[in-house]
Amino acid sequence: MPSPHEGILDSMAGDVPTKKTLSWLRVLRSVFSLSWPERSDKPLRPTAYLDGLRGFAAFLVYWHHHELFSHAATSDALFARFEHSWGWKGFFHFATFPWVRNFFSGGHIAVAVFYVISGYVLSVKPLSLIHNGEHLKVADNLGSAFFRRWFRLFIPIIVTTFLFMTSWHVFDIWLSTNQKQPTYGAELWKWYAEFKNFSFIFNMGGEPWFSYNFHTWSIPVEMKGSIIVYTAVQAFSRLSKGARLLGELGLIFYFLYIADGWYGAMFTAGLLLSDLDLLAIKGELPRLLLRLEPYKLFIFYHLLVISIYLGGVPSHSSDLKELRGTRGWYYLSYLKPQAVFDYKWFYLFWAANMIVASVPRIPWVKYFFETRFCQYLGRISYALYLVHGPIINTLGDRLYFAVGWIRPLEGDQKMLASWMNIFPLPRTGPLGLEVSFLVPHIILLPFTIWMADIVTRGVDEPTVKFAQWLYRKTLGGPQEKPEDVMRLA
Repeated sequence: MPSPHEGILDSMAGDVPTKKTLSWLRVLRSVFSLSWPERSDKPLRPTAYLDGLRGFAAFLVYWHHHELFSHAATSDALFARFEHSWGWKGFFHFATFPWVRNFFSGGHIAVAVFYVISGYVLSVKPLSLIHNGEHLKVADNLGSAFFRRWFRLFIPIIVTTFLFMTSWHVFDIWLSTNQKQPTYGAELWKWYAEFKNFSFIFNMGGEPWFSYNFHTWSIPVEMKGSIIVYTAVQAFSRLSKGARLLGELGLIFYFLYIADGWYGAMFTAGLLLSDLDLLAIKGELPRLLLRLEPYKLFIFYHLLVISIYLGGVPSHSSDLKELRGTRGWYYLSYLKPQAVFDYKWFYLFWAANMIVASVPRIPWVKYFFETRFCQYLGRISYALYLVHGPIINTLGDRLYFAVGWIRPLEGDQKMLASWMNIFPLPRTGPLGLEVSFLVPHIILLPFTIWMADIVTRGVDEPTVKFAQWLYRKTLGGPQEKPEDVMRLA
């Protein structure tokens, strides 16, 4: 049977394809293909739904940022309506209706879900060792995970922002969101100076943003939360079951009601959910939770509905008075503790935890997040999070100008004049679903998915392997025996 590439090979290298030609074809095929998961008869991992949930959340971030970016290109500030509640200033948009609004401005709840999931998955292995009484292995597991974590989070940022920054000078790209330096050398120094401060998570001042990709602000927070999880698991590893659960609850209370550590509460809550799930598998849940088992489906359906409502908390400002004057949030505003400065994170904490707890206990919801589509989004989720911003600021900016979403800023109109109204489209349709907004995504969505796939295969997955390799290469000799350590003490 002839090869499907036979015609191509003949035209490129005569009758007999060379090894060099075949290697180039493999490279091209790898670049232009997607790593779509194949059908498999093997059962999914028990926590596969978390991968799908994380992937879907990453897509909500993509959609939210495009809604805000495109609708900022208006003099009547349409973008502000997404961040306010339904009925704000008399505007009753479908996109801002409770529950529905999460599909238009769900980036905030998505980030909260990321943090709860991280707390869960980072702790599940060491907690399983603790439950099995393998305490000596807990330190090894935590040491390995802690060593690899910084590399896992920050190397993909280094690579993607370096390439993005370099492209400005190689292709002479103008961006409305960044001021390009006069020379590449000056740009390289600015990038380095910003990144070294950005990646130092104990920095006490300065801007939390990395200007070469503003959306990466959440990654240093992710690193801080990871440290909280690792140290909490180690600290609680020798405690009894009851004391460990009380310690986890105590940390959540401290982070949420005493200190303004909302992200710490989210990571620790993920740790608690992981602990409870492992106890449930062994039939060792606390007695109170066991009594609620017959009503499980009823409870979690209600928690899911409540979580989606809370996840749509208006997020235009951190002024509690503004929330109190918002339709549907007056009484809820009194629940916010004094410690939390930006009120939205308090409500998102509860929303994200209810979502992560409810999804595996509602069969059809769990099934959705286990579909091949969601599993694929989960695989490319980190890369999707990293590349969607640079694409918005380059290709997206120009496509939105081309269809008529033109910002009233003089600099933008001057530098993107050649793109202005090339293919004007009507703004017919409800807010967030206008024809002129949806049509550019015929190009933007597949291009972003494709780039995320390339970064996943070319950067993200190799980073994981590199961190594992580096840890193995730097390990010392035989570990001291416990009795030797006790004798030295």
